Amino acid sequence: MESDLKPWYLSKTVWGGVLAIAASILNLAGIELSDGDQATLADQVTAFFAAAGGIIAIAGRLAANRRLR
Repeated sequence: MESDLKPWYLSKTVWGGVLAIAASILNLAGIELSDGDQATLADQVTAFFAAAGGIIAIAGRLAANRRLR
């Protein structure tokens, strides 16, 4: 069902993977991120994109030329 789909950028799994890669790179540079820090960052990133998506949806509705039925 299409209603079960969500954008990739709202996936904590995707952001967890991105942050795990980033943490590995930072570790090579001498900066360490704990697992807890990575989880917190993943939550914050997904919350940011969810809020941004809401703002974009509202802005799009306000800028629309046609009324809703």
